[in-house]
Amino acid sequence: MLNHCFLCRNEDLKEMLESSKESLKLEAMKRIVGLIAKGKNASELFPAVVKNVASKNIEDPNQLIRASALRVLSSIRVPIIVPIMMLSIKEASTDLSPYVRKTAAHAIQKLYSLDPDQKEHLIEVIEKLLKDKSTLVAGSVVMAFEEVCPDRIDLIHKNYRKLCNLLVDVEEWGQVVIIHMLTRYARTQFVSPWREDAVFDENSEKAFYDSEEERRVDQSKPYIMDPDHRLLLRNTKPLLQSRNTAVVMAVSQLYWHLAPKHELSIITKSLVRLLRSHREVQYIVLQNIATMSIQRKGMFEPFMKSFYVRSTDATHIKTLKLEILTNLANEANISTILREFQTYVKSQDKAFAAATIQAIGRCATNISEVTDTCLNGLVLLLSNRDETVVAESVVVIKKLLQTQPSQHSDIIKHMAKLFDNITVSMARASILWLMGEYCEHVPKIAPDVLRKMAKTFTSEEDIVKLQTVNLAAKLYLTNSKQTKLLTQYILNLGKYDQSYDIRDRTRFIRQLIVPNEKSGALSKYARRILMAPKPAPVLQSAFKDRDRFQLGTLSHSLNSQANGYLELSDWPAVAPDQSVRIVEVVEPAGAPVFGKSKPGKSDEKFYSDSEEEEEEEEEGSSSEDSSSSSSSEESESESESEENSDDSNKSSSSQSDSEKKKKTLKNKKLQQQKPDSKDRYWSHAVTKFFLMHIVLSFSNQFVANCRCSLLCLYVFLVCQFDTVSWHVRVSLQASSPVFVPETSRELLHRMTGKGLSAQYRFTRQPCIYGNSMVSLQLTLSNSSDQALENIHISEKSSTGRDIHRFNASGGLRPQASVTVSMGVDFNDSTQAANFQLCTKEDEFSVSIQPAVGELLLPITMSEADFTKEQSKLVGMNESSATITMTPENVSSQSVNRKVVSVANLGVIPSSQENIHR
Repeated sequence: MLNHCFLCRNEDLKEMLESSKESLKLEAMKRIVGLIAKGKNASELFPAVVKNVASKNIEDPNQLIRASALRVLSSIRVPIIVPIMMLSIKEASTDLSPYVRKTAAHAIQKLYSLDPDQKEHLIEVIEKLLKDKSTLVAGSVVMAFEEVCPDRIDLIHKNYRKLCNLLVDVEEWGQVVIIHMLTRYARTQFVSPWREDAVFDENSEKAFYDSEEERRVDQSKPYIMDPDHRLLLRNTKPLLQSRNTAVVMAVSQLYWHLAPKHELSIITKSLVRLLRSHREVQYIVLQNIATMSIQRKGMFEPFMKSFYVRSTDATHIKTLKLEILTNLANEANISTILREFQTYVKSQDKAFAAATIQAIGRCATNISEVTDTCLNGLVLLLSNRDETVVAESVVVIKKLLQTQPSQHSDIIKHMAKLFDNITVSMARASILWLMGEYCEHVPKIAPDVLRKMAKTFTSEEDIVKLQTVNLAAKLYLTNSKQTKLLTQYILNLGKYDQSYDIRDRTRFIRQLIVPNEKSGALSKYARRILMAPKPAPVLQSAFKDRDRFQLGTLSHSLNSQANGYLELSDWPAVAPDQSVRIVEVVEPAGAPVFGKSKPGKSDEKFYSDSEEEEEEEEEGSSSEDSSSSSSSEESESESESEENSDDSNKSSSSQSDSEKKKKTLKNKKLQQQKPDSKDRYWSHAVTKFFLMHIVLSFSNQFVANCRCSLLCLYVFLVCQFDTVSWHVRVSLQASSPVFVPETSRELLHRMTGKGLSAQYRFTRQPCIYGNSMVSLQLTLSNSSDQALENIHISEKSSTGRDIHRFNASGGLRPQASVTVSMGVDFNDSTQAANFQLCTKEDEFSVSIQPAVGELLLPITMSEADFTKEQSKLVGMNESSATITMTPENVSSQSVNRKVVSVANLGVIPSSQENIHR
C-alpha cells in the first residue's frame, strides 16, 4: 500500500512537471523540496521527476521555474548526481536572471556540504559571482564564500570597493553577511587606527592618487587612515538606521573592531534604540554592551538611565542591565547607582536580588570611597527576613573583609551571632571560613562556634563540614588548650563520614597538625601552611574575557568557541599593498569596433555585467512587503498607488521602452573613437535592454489634483540580450530625445563659492567622452568683483566615479559666465557623484545626484519586436500599479508628455488607441 502511494505521487508530480502551466510546475517542485526536507530520497522515490527537473525545467524560459529546478536539484543529497549539480550551478551562475544566479549561490553551499572535494570548482564559480554587480546576488555569494573558502581573501581584493558601494542597497540579511566578512578582511589589510599619533581625515583621498614612492610611509611619520578603510566606515554608517536589528548589531561590531576610538560614540544611540525591541534582541544587545562598557565606560554613561531595570523585564535581562550599571559605576555616579541598587535588593525575584548584592560588592571593591558604605549596607541586610538575601550578603561580606579584616572584627562577631539563624550552606561555610581565617581577632567567639558545629556536624552539607574541619585545625594550632578535644572529636567524625572528600581531608589534617612517629617533616610547617595570608579575591565582571571573541557572534554569546567560528586576526604591523584593490581597466576580448561586425562575446563576459536594473527589479518585487525601499517611498509620496496584478481587469494604458546605458569597465579606445552614426553606435555598443510596463486604471470619479508622474509608477522589467543576437532579431535604432528639459539645477551657490556659482543640466544626448557616461552641461558664473582664475575639477573624487573633466579655464571676468560640458559615469546608480570644483585659491565640495530617468537613452523599434520581447518578461519581471487621473491627462499626448518629461524614453508607434508603448 505504501509503495502504491509513492507510485501515485510519482506519477502526479511527473504530470505536473510536464504540464504547460507554469503554476503547476512551480507547485510540483515545491512539493518535491518539501518531501526531500522530510527525509525522502528523491533518487529512489522520484527517478522520473529528477530526470525531468535536470533535463527540462533547468532550461525553462521562466526564471522562477529555472530557479526552482536548481533548488530541487541541490536539495537531493545523493552523491551520484554531484556532476549534474556542478554543471547546473555553473550554468545558472551565468544566467540572465539575477534571481537564478542568487539561487546558484545558495546551491554552492549545499553542494559543498555534500561533496567537499568539489571545492576548487566551486571557488571558480564563487570568483565569477563575486564580480556580479547585482545587489540581489551579492549577499548570497558572500555567504557561499564564507562557507566554502573564507580564507581566500585574495578573491575579495578586486571586489572590495564594489561591495562597499553596493552594501547600502543589498537586502538586509545579505548586509549582515557582507559586513562580517568585510570586518575580517579589514583586520588583515589595514593597520590599527588606535595609535596615539593617528591622523583622521574623512575627506582624504590622497592615497588613491599618490605615486608608489609617496605611499611608502616611514615609521616615523604619523598614521593616516587608508582611504579604503575610511570607505568601509563611511558606507556602513547609514546602516545604523536600519530597521533590522541584526544589521545594526553587525555595523556596531564593525565599528568596535575597526573604527578609531573617538568615533565609537556614533554606535551608542543605535544600540540603545535596540533595547526597545523584543527580549531576545535585548539579551544579545545587552551582552555586547556589557562587553563594550568594560573597556569604554564613557560610551554609555550618558544613557545610564536606559539600563535601569523595569519590573516587566525577565530575570536574565535584569541581570545583564545590572552588569552594565556596575561596569558604568564611577566616583561621580556611584551614589545614584547605589540608590537604584537599594530598590533592587527588595525585589521579589530572589535571583535578581542576590545578583544585586554581588554588584554592590563589586562597586565596593572597585571604588574605595564607598567601600565602608557598601559594607555597612550589607551588614544591615543580615537582619533581612529573606534567607537568600542574608546568605548572599554573608558571601559578599566575606570577600570584602579579606581586604582589611583587622578593622572589621565587630562585623565578624555580628555574623557569628547570626550563625544559628542562617540555613544556607554557602553562607554558613563563609562564616566558618572567616572564623578560622581571623580566629586571632575573635579568640573567645571562635571556639564557641566550633562547639556548636561539633553537635550538628553529621547533619551538615559537605561544604560546611569541610570548613568545620578547617576551623578545627586552625583553632588547634592557635588555641589548643580550649579546642584540642573538640578537634579530635570532629576529626573522628570526619574519619567515618559517607563522603570520601571529607574522609580524605580529615586524614590529611590529622597527619598535618597532630605530630606522631609516622608524621614527617611536613607537620613542622603546619602553621605556615594553614595560616598563610591569602590574597583578597578580585571581584570582576563575567564579561571581562569575552572580548577575545568577535562581538555579535554565537561564540561571544556563549563565551565559548562555537563550531565554524572565524577569529579576527591582529592588525598587521605594516599595511599590505593597497594596489591589489585597484580594478585595472582592460579592454575585453571582442570589444566592439564601430562600423564593423564583431564576434559574439563569451558567456562569462556577457552574464557577469549585471547592473542596477536587477537591483531595481528586486526592489520592485519586494515593495509590497518593505516600506523602506527607496523606490516604494518615492511612489507612495507622489501618488496614492496600489499594486494590482490582474491586467485584464484594467484598461491597458501605456508601455514604453528605452535603452539603458552600459556601465562597465572603461574602454579608452572607445573614448577616443567617434561613431559614424548614432544608429551604428548604439546597435553595437549597447548590451542592455530595458522595458517599463505601466498599467493605468481610470476610476469613475477623477481626482482633481492628481500628480501624474513617471516617478510614481516606477516598475521595472529588466532583461539582457547578447549584442549580436539582439542586432539580428530586432531592428534597433537610436533616436533623438523626445524632450530635453531646459531647467538647470544648482551645483554651487555664489555665497558658498565665494562669488563662483555653478548650475548644471542633463542634455539627454549621447556622451562623446564615453558610451558609459552621462552628458552634462555646466554654466559657471562669476558674481564677484574680481576675476576667477584656473577654474577646474580636482583630481580627487570621494565616490570613485569616473568623471571626464572640462579643460581648466584661463580666467573668468567679473559678472561673466561660461558654459562647459562634462561626462560622468554614475555606474547605473542614483548615488551622487561627489567631486571638488576648484579655483586658483579655493576648493568647493559639490555633488551631482541623477534621477533614474536621466540614466537612459531612447531607441526605436517596431511594434512587433516590442510585443515579442514583452511576452518574454513575465513572472517576477512584471508589476503593475493603479492611479487616478484628471480627464485632461487621459489623452495620448498628455500621457507621453508626462512620461518623457521625467525620463529619457522613446515612443513606439502603436496601432491601438488605448495602448501606449
